[in-house]
Amino acid sequence: MFEKILIANRGEIAIRVIRACKELGIKTVAVCSEIDQDALHVLFADERVCIGPADNSLSYRNIPNIVSAASVTGAQAIHPGYGFLAENPRFAEIVESCGIKFIGPDAHTIAEMGHKARAKELMIEAGVPVVPGSEGLLPDDDDEIVRIGERVGYPLMVKASAGGGGRGMRVVTDPDSLIDSVHAARSEAEGAFGDGSVYMERFFPLSRHVEIQILADHYGNVVHLGERDCSVQRRNQKLIEESPSPIVTPEMRQKMGDAALKAARGVNYKNAGTVEFLVDPEGNFYFIEMNTRIQVEHPVTEMVTGIDLIKEQIRVAYGEHLSFTQEDITYNGHAIECRINAEDPKTFMPSPGIIAWYHPPGGPGVRVDSAAYTNYAVPPQYDSMVAKVIVHGNTRAEAVAKMHRALEEMVLDGIRTTIPLFLDVLKDDVFKSGDYTTRYLEEFFARRREKEMHAMESDIAGKGTPSKARKKGPDSRKKAAAS
Repeated sequence: MFEKILIANRGEIAIRVIRACKELGIKTVAVCSEIDQDALHVLFADERVCIGPADNSLSYRNIPNIVSAASVTGAQAIHPGYGFLAENPRFAEIVESCGIKFIGPDAHTIAEMGHKARAKELMIEAGVPVVPGSEGLLPDDDDEIVRIGERVGYPLMVKASAGGGGRGMRVVTDPDSLIDSVHAARSEAEGAFGDGSVYMERFFPLSRHVEIQILADHYGNVVHLGERDCSVQRRNQKLIEESPSPIVTPEMRQKMGDAALKAARGVNYKNAGTVEFLVDPEGNFYFIEMNTRIQVEHPVTEMVTGIDLIKEQIRVAYGEHLSFTQEDITYNGHAIECRINAEDPKTFMPSPGIIAWYHPPGGPGVRVDSAAYTNYAVPPQYDSMVAKVIVHGNTRAEAVAKMHRALEEMVLDGIRTTIPLFLDVLKDDVFKSGDYTTRYLEEFFARRREKEMHAMESDIAGKGTPSKARKKGPDSRKKAAAS
């Protein structure tokens, strides 16, 4: 087994990897920017290396500095976590070329699956159902784009080929706005990813976002660990995830799992990955993309399967066989994860600052993955997520109730967070029913605005109508109070 691993990341995922390493008897190296030197992952690791200033392009995305840190400390492997360089094929290639193991798939696979149009072509070859759309990238000819749009059908979505996280995406409902949307998506994609190529797919407004967790070793063994439902999103950013999905039957799980295994085998996949699907109202599912890394929401899968995904990543990278087969995997109960972001719960504006008091929730079936602590300064330079609260219950209803209780216990004084939003969502009848789509939050906010408007109108109407006390006069009110 590896003796020392460098974690090329920060925050809760860095701590998550450190914990797995400690349990496996592996020493760890933390890298940090200049403003992260008091961060929790730095304090928990065996060694630390400052790799640059706060700007992540000069630190957490600085490939030469990270590889040098691994070489200087004698780290035999690098775990990239998620975000930053986790899906950068050049980083994976350089790491391996320096004789250091990259804990993830190989650079070629990352590159192929990171290019969304190419990934779609590979999935068609592998026999995986894909969303109907353009055959490859959109041309520069506007007239041809209009013809492709007519063939795909409306509504449709223009998507950045190199994109992710909702950037470089535009929903188009009619031909008149197609060309402007394509140009806007190209411009955004070029600025975000350095690649302005886009393609289009049919858009299903009433769909679910369901993903399948896979693991594969270097000996041809590939398994899936069931699904996660990630349909509660805001602007294509996931906020709540759960496993199993409320809409997935055992038969559907088998079919989606088989499709995910086809996808993995089709690209000779190694290590942990996620195959994401769109599910339409009729229960048909279509490949969206493959994430070639560990996911933010991986804990819900761990909670229902009892399998430590980070440890399996490390074992596979070291060259070991998967420690279980498909037949060994069982699903127990229901798990839900809420991403706690340092944001205003109504405007979603970032809320960096000092956490005056931090108190995580506890109790049976409650897990918190976080790098927060009392007096920790949440920096504005990085992702706003400060914690993930994960709960496990015997049933979905129990898990929902447990999450509500856990979030009521959680204290993050000094900054604004999304906890109030989640408390409202968990009480919402639509969410509790499990019958929701990727438009859930949009519809939830509309219902909440309507309730607030009705309340305001009722309040105004009440103030405009004289009360009985006002009609009777002050003397009558005094007599009523005395009695």
